[in-house]
Amino acid sequence: MDLTGKLAVVTGASDGVGLGLAARLAEAGAEVVMPVRNRGKGAAAIERILRQVPGATVSLRDMDLSSLSSVAALGETLRAEGRPIHLLINNAGVMTPPQRQVTADGFELQFGSNHLGHFALVAHLLPLLRAGHARVTSQISVAANENAINWDDLNWERSYHGRRAYSQSKISFGLFGLELDRRSRSGGWGISSNISHPGVVPTSLLAARPEVGRAKDTVAVRVIRALSRRGILVGTVDTALLPALLAATSDEASGGRLYGPSGLGNLSGAPAEQAMYSRLRSEEEAARMWAISEDLTGARFPAAAAASAT
Repeated sequence: MDLTGKLAVVTGASDGVGLGLAARLAEAGAEVVMPVRNRGKGAAAIERILRQVPGATVSLRDMDLSSLSSVAALGETLRAEGRPIHLLINNAGVMTPPQRQVTADGFELQFGSNHLGHFALVAHLLPLLRAGHARVTSQISVAANENAINWDDLNWERSYHGRRAYSQSKISFGLFGLELDRRSRSGGWGISSNISHPGVVPTSLLAARPEVGRAKDTVAVRVIRALSRRGILVGTVDTALLPALLAATSDEASGGRLYGPSGLGNLSGAPAEQAMYSRLRSEEEAARMWAISEDLTGARFPAAAAASAT
């Protein structure tokens, strides 16, 4: 689509799929805001985008999803700037720290960053999203079709399992993305919300990341890189960004839907709508997680009656 005149916000845009998404949106004419935790890494990402898209309008803002005060500060900054947001792609994430870690607010790192941080971000940006009649696309994972929400121990304090905690964070996030669309429609918020996943792709999520306690690349990411180079089963960064791009920008994409790769096992291939994951189908669980997330973050959305009256 021609996105000239549109303002897009992309989290996790300093590398990998997020960087590719930011470049593609800028190439289509959008102005792109990139909230980043690491300014140096963000500046390098902007340089790469400008080499690819000379004249692109891209800028950085400060945000750390693992800190609710940082998320709130970004919301305050963008609200003060006062510009309607037309596209929001919630792409940033952290995956399977070997040992349990917590956010600045004491939440298990994956649940706190992948889900609660983005939940709070959307709440803080809601006036700007409503003003822009925005489409919100939230990036989940094939892991959202595995395991379950650990309702009795959401922060994994009694027994930590990295992969199961990651699945929980993505199931929670997917439930949020779908519930956001339902509440917007019932409350007249004027935004649409859908979810996407990139399939399997060699990004930094499973690579060496000292900040999450991973000193070297995992065996999994080494295997994924080898398969990706040979074009076997898994995708590349360039193909993995396409489901989110379709979900966020295509006239054929709708709220309340899931988009992902259409190849074998939905691990790679052309982007398309796909059947909703079984773990994301319960509206009751979505409403339960929404209420819990409001309580944990302190970030509040308008009630449906109040929203419909505005």
